[in-house]
Amino acid sequence: MNNPIDRRVATALQSYTVLAVIAILIGAAVVPYAASVAEGDEQYVAVVNIDETISSSSSQDTVQQLRELRSNESVEAVVLRISSPGGSAASSESMYLAVKRLAAEKPVYTSVDQYAASGAYYTAVPSDRIYVTPASLVGHVGVIGTAPSDGLSPAATTGPDKAHRGMTRDQYYASLESMKRAFVGAVMTERGDRLNVSRETVAEASAYQGGRAVQTGYADEVGGLEAAIAGAADAAGLSEYQVVYHNPADPQGLFLLAGGSEAGGNATVVAEGAPYTFQGVDTVHFLMIYGTPENQQVVYNSTAQGGA
Repeated sequence: MNNPIDRRVATALQSYTVLAVIAILIGAAVVPYAASVAEGDEQYVAVVNIDETISSSSSQDTVQQLRELRSNESVEAVVLRISSPGGSAASSESMYLAVKRLAAEKPVYTSVDQYAASGAYYTAVPSDRIYVTPASLVGHVGVIGTAPSDGLSPAATTGPDKAHRGMTRDQYYASLESMKRAFVGAVMTERGDRLNVSRETVAEASAYQGGRAVQTGYADEVGGLEAAIAGAADAAGLSEYQVVYHNPADPQGLFLLAGGSEAGGNATVVAEGAPYTFQGVDTVHFLMIYGTPENQQVVYNSTAQGGA
C-alpha cells in the first residue's frame, strides 16, 4: 500500500469505522434515555389556542390537533383558549364535532378571552366547563346566510337551480333553518340543565358578557385561563402536571408555557370566500359569525319563510 491514493482511502475507511463505532455507542446510551422520556410518568394539560376567524383552513389544523391530543396518553386534559367571532358554518360544525369526540375521552375545559361567539361558541359547548372573564362575550347562536340579489343581472343561467349555487330560494331557507336547529339543539343538549333560558331565547341569537353569561347558563364560572387549567387538571385527577401550549395557526406548533408566548393581536373578521370563485359570480355563504355582514340584510324569518 505504498500508493498515496491507497493510503488515503485506507485512512478514510478507518475514520468512517471509528465514527460508526462512536455513533453506535452514543445510540446505545441515548435510546434508553429517550425511551424513558416517552414512557415516563409526566402528565400534561394541553392548552389549544383558537384565536382567529374559523375557516376551512384553520378548522382543519385545529381538528387535526385535537385528534392528536385525543390519542396522546400523556395528555390527561385539554383547555381550549378561545378568542374568536366564529366563521364558516361548515367549519364551525367540524370544530364542534371534534371537541365533542375529545370531551368523550378526557376532560375538556374552555377559557374565553375576548369572545367565543357564534361558531366559536358552537366549538366550546361540548366542554365540561366554560370560564369567562367579566368582559368576555359568549353566545350569538344562529346562522347568517348571504345570497345574490334578485335584481336584474347582466348574467344569465341555463337553469333556475344554476343560480344561488345550485339552490332554489326554498332550499336556501330550508338550509338556514336546518343549520339553526342543529346549532340551537347542540347548545340545549350540551348545556342541559345549566341553561336558565328557553330554547326560543337561545334561538334569538343573544350574546352575553361575563357574569350575565354565567347567570343565563351560557358559561359556568368567572375566571381566567389559570383557573381553567387548574379545573381541568383537577377533573383529570392530576396533582402534579406540566402545561403545554398548542397553537394550530402557529407554524411553531408546540411550545412550553414557561418559554413561550401567546399569539397576540385581534382577529380580523373576514367572511371566507367560496372554494371556487370567479369575478362577477356571487355565491351563497352560510356563516356562524358575530356581527352582520356589511351591506347585507338579514332576511330570514322562519315563520315567513315556511320554517318552524
